[in-house]
Amino acid sequence: MLLVLDIGNTHTCVGIFDGACLIADWRLTSERRTEDELGIYLTGLLNMTKKSQDLISGSIISSVVPPLEAAWSRGIYKYLGIEPMVVSSELDLGIEVGYETPAEVGADRLVNAVAAVHHYGCPVIIVDFGTAVTLDYVTSNCVYLGGAIAPGLLASIEALFGKTAKLPLVTLEPPKRVVGRSTSESMRSGILIGYAGLIDGLVDRMSQEQKETPKVIATGGHAEVVARWSSRINTVDSNLTLEGLRLIYERNAK
Repeated sequence: MLLVLDIGNTHTCVGIFDGACLIADWRLTSERRTEDELGIYLTGLLNMTKKSQDLISGSIISSVVPPLEAAWSRGIYKYLGIEPMVVSSELDLGIEVGYETPAEVGADRLVNAVAAVHHYGCPVIIVDFGTAVTLDYVTSNCVYLGGAIAPGLLASIEALFGKTAKLPLVTLEPPKRVVGRSTSESMRSGILIGYAGLIDGLVDRMSQEQKETPKVIATGGHAEVVARWSSRINTVDSNLTLEGLRLIYERNAK
């Protein structure tokens, strides 16, 4: 079995694959912990699957938080005896990376691109709703070009709450209407429906610039709710990143 981890700024997603089948997954808070804390945490999760940790034969990590990447790597090695593979542009991804400085691309963005190309073909735009919202473009020739980065939905709400005197800190429940009838509803409309407009606008401009008609795949914590208001998102794939990790591991494992 394969252990996959996507370490983000806010959350860490952990998955277990048995072959090509995702048999378990968890969403954890990305907190600074020691290798022992993470190792014990991990063995506890594995026990929940009722499968022996000895069945884990490989591991791969995608991370945008270097200290957590190091701690998880040490914990996996100490408690499972496995040296995890770490995603970078230097691995064989199966797609060409056309970014000006490939080493600067977030590992999660590359992982998403690999999974999207494999399952949905080229050209494709991947929208990931995380701490930041990223849009990544892969051309019809399967070249990863780059894309756009915007503040995440929660970051936008926290900015409104922190920088204004009277606006409340609201939850991201789907708004009932575009024209909000209360302050909270107006904020939800501005964030959720506003981000749908941002996504649609960027998708249109990217498509016009590249003179292509890409599929648009969304993933991440708020993908489902924003997709309700978007006219450009074709598919929501909640396991896209974990699947990309599996594909990259299988391509590079020796």
